[in-house]
Amino acid sequence: MKILVLGSGGREHALVWRLAQGGNEVIAAPGNPGIEQLARCIPVALTDHAGIAALATSEAVDLVVVGPEAPLVAGLADELRAQGLLTFGPGKIGAQLEGSKAFSKQFFARHGIPTARFVVTSSVQEADAAVDAMGGAVVIKADGLAAGKGVVVATSAAEAKVAVREMLEAKRFGAAGGTVIVEEKIIGREVSVLAITDGKTLEVLPAVEDHKTIFDGDRGPNTGGMGTVSPAWTNTDILERITREILQPTVRGLHADGIDYRGVLYAGVMVDALGAPYLLEYNCRFGDPETQPIMARMKGDFAKLLAGAARGELPHGVLAWDARVAVCVVVAAAGYPGEVRTGDPIGGLDHTPADVLVFHAGTARKDGQLVTAGGRVLGVTALGVSVQQARERAYAVVDAIELSGKQARRDIGARR
Repeated sequence: MKILVLGSGGREHALVWRLAQGGNEVIAAPGNPGIEQLARCIPVALTDHAGIAALATSEAVDLVVVGPEAPLVAGLADELRAQGLLTFGPGKIGAQLEGSKAFSKQFFARHGIPTARFVVTSSVQEADAAVDAMGGAVVIKADGLAAGKGVVVATSAAEAKVAVREMLEAKRFGAAGGTVIVEEKIIGREVSVLAITDGKTLEVLPAVEDHKTIFDGDRGPNTGGMGTVSPAWTNTDILERITREILQPTVRGLHADGIDYRGVLYAGVMVDALGAPYLLEYNCRFGDPETQPIMARMKGDFAKLLAGAARGELPHGVLAWDARVAVCVVVAAAGYPGEVRTGDPIGGLDHTPADVLVFHAGTARKDGQLVTAGGRVLGVTALGVSVQQARERAYAVVDAIELSGKQARRDIGARR
């Protein structure tokens, strides 16, 4: 197949790598220096919907895969489909599952999907009252897209109320924080479960565990993700409950609401001490850095699966999985997740072992030199017969990377 992948991050590099491994011709827009090694990159901005449609048409692609959430929330998939282009990714209404946490929480409640108690409000006073009513130790979420950073897990009422004011009054996340969700904190262990759907059936992918905070021991502010392990710590019973109680009711609910959803349902789930799953949130696209270990372990015809979902005819039984464990360690730039320093030279990648994948996320080329161009720079992904072996292989490459101010957690995969 000839496939156009939209995006420029680590997720897109991993998708392009897997699709290219399957013998497909891949084009990327705008792409990045890592993707350039695998695909033809064309500098079309993701905000240029007309330009993307023109590119897909002129190249006569068989399939368009939309990587990031922002163009999906902006309705790009609808526009491409309207021009007859086979497109993997939900339309604007379906993408509100990620684009608006208020929309998604109300969807969960309407369709009986287990989730934490919540209050949606744009009022500081109402938010404060909800914080007090839920006992203070709550989660404060910005309603809109905030690059994975619009969530504060508060340990006290005072901390929660500061977060409310940062969002509603100080406009820390701009319009995305104009409405907040005050949510009861579920105590347990988190897991990410991604499924591909054609709007009727599901293909559930292996579970992944993310490490959200910047520092070891799950300390410090939230990031977009500092590393992942797959398969995750979950067992068959837990995964069956997540499928039965969360994913399948979501597909039925979308259908009942008249939403034709063709893409990824990425469920962030908290599992309590009794093994009960609670849906924290949905993303409407592949995760980053969850995609990296999934792609590293995937076997089979990935392009066939994506194209089938886009057509509304999801094929089953086309994927298989490497028995080994995959660990992805994110290398971040100086300043991340705050004010990021860009333009720093990156070295030490020339002698990376063939069995370790280095996915580019925030990189660029300047005068022939690879440099940083974002907060999360690289996703070093290794396979191993055990978590420990995969960790050792990944960290050996992380340690060899030359980058001033380099940040990387040292405990990815160590929770097990």
